[in-house]
Amino acid sequence: MCWPLLDSRTQCIAPSIIITYLFLSLFFSSLFLTTSSACFNGNCQVLEACSAATDCGPGLYCGNCPALGRKKPVCTRGQATLPTSIVNGLPFNKYTWIMTHNSFSIVDSPPLPGIQRLTFYNQEDTVTNQLRQPALNTLKEVETFLTENPTEIITIVIEDYVHTPKGLINLFTSAGLVEFWFPVSDMPKNGENWPTITEMIQSNRRLLVFTSDASKEDEEGIAYQWRYMVENESGDPGMKQGSCPQRKESKPLNSRSASLFLQNYFPTYPVEADSCKEHSAPLVDTVNTCFKAAGNMLPNFVAVNFYMRSDGGGVFDVVDKMNGRTLCGCDTITACQVGAPFGSCKNIAVPSKSPGTNTGGSFTGYVQFARSASPDHFPNCLLVLSFYFLLIAVLL
Repeated sequence: MCWPLLDSRTQCIAPSIIITYLFLSLFFSSLFLTTSSACFNGNCQVLEACSAATDCGPGLYCGNCPALGRKKPVCTRGQATLPTSIVNGLPFNKYTWIMTHNSFSIVDSPPLPGIQRLTFYNQEDTVTNQLRQPALNTLKEVETFLTENPTEIITIVIEDYVHTPKGLINLFTSAGLVEFWFPVSDMPKNGENWPTITEMIQSNRRLLVFTSDASKEDEEGIAYQWRYMVENESGDPGMKQGSCPQRKESKPLNSRSASLFLQNYFPTYPVEADSCKEHSAPLVDTVNTCFKAAGNMLPNFVAVNFYMRSDGGGVFDVVDKMNGRTLCGCDTITACQVGAPFGSCKNIAVPSKSPGTNTGGSFTGYVQFARSASPDHFPNCLLVLSFYFLLIAVLL
């Protein structure tokens, strides 16, 4: 029996023999592309030199990666390809989405009234930008986004330290989010498929919320995460090459009694400058390792810090590759053909230099990276840009 891996290999298992092909990643191959011709005014593509965000084409921004020895900024991807624009109508659990870890913890965010949150910084732009901050403010931002974007779905996974009775559900109610709520009673509990994305949008059940506190499923109607998804270890253990241990609260990664898989990929102590290096070849290698640990299942969510930082394609290329493998059997989602049989792929030797037109939106604002010389364009979110945040009881 054979399974395709993310990097175009195929793993086959025969009696007493395991054959593994040499690691050759299309994602990694783009690392060495260079350009000798000047480009500007929105014409620069991935890895072409830039001096300002306006030099780069649609879906790209101007950044650098000194951790990999890059001395000059180049255009890097700033959005993934919207998979539902190519392969639509499948259950929610068949797709892969980028998830931002500790979304609320934003570099240079202004101080808020009352007790301040104590955490490392994990992101560089606002929650609204991540989707397209005491807790209530963040949730109101989510409500505004869902109201203004009626075809978007948001997933929130909460590391929950709220002990006030009904405190968490009251926050969501006060923020006006109940009307978008996907009820626990309709969530598949034994590994079955979720409704299709189309069905979720039509029924307006576009907010999935999971908590780490088991008692809140019965008491507040908030889904207990470990009944519905498996998860690998977070922090440094989740980034160790060749290893993909399950989180201790999670069922085994290869369990089929949960239909969602959250893969963590961020260090215990976040470092902005190192993120671009982490989001290159090491991420591809870890995805392949976790794919095998999960019984040949790719993750639905990939949780990362500083998700916009990369050496070129970054998390966006990786997610495109995962969706391509799962949804159409191709090396990347851009090789899939609308309405074509599984495995019918366009002849694309390497990922496209630019993500091209994204029906989820175009650049509408800017993101200023910490210690960056100039602001960079930022795109609207994908159909689902899930986020992960720590909700601390003192914020209540």
